[in-house]
Amino acid sequence: MLVLTRKKGESIMIGGGIEVVIVGIEGDHVKVGIQAPRQIEVYRKEVYEMIQEANREASESASAAVEMKQWVIRKKYGDQPDQQ
Repeated sequence: MLVLTRKKGESIMIGGGIEVVIVGIEGDHVKVGIQAPRQIEVYRKEVYEMIQEANREASESASAAVEMKQWVIRKKYGDQPDQQ
């Protein structure tokens, strides 16, 4: 991990298109501004982790739904391959 010291109004560049600016410092809180291209998604870490967990759960649910559909088809038509 790279650790840098910055003062209010100073910034850090990430790659060629992302700028992180220290907007303000109030006690233990640091206000950070992030300027990035629109196609770059920027989230607070806790929000990002919630999105990742929701995506994992949705993926697992989708897999379970596919398995259930396959089971129903096998029950209805047997284990015979499709004849088209």
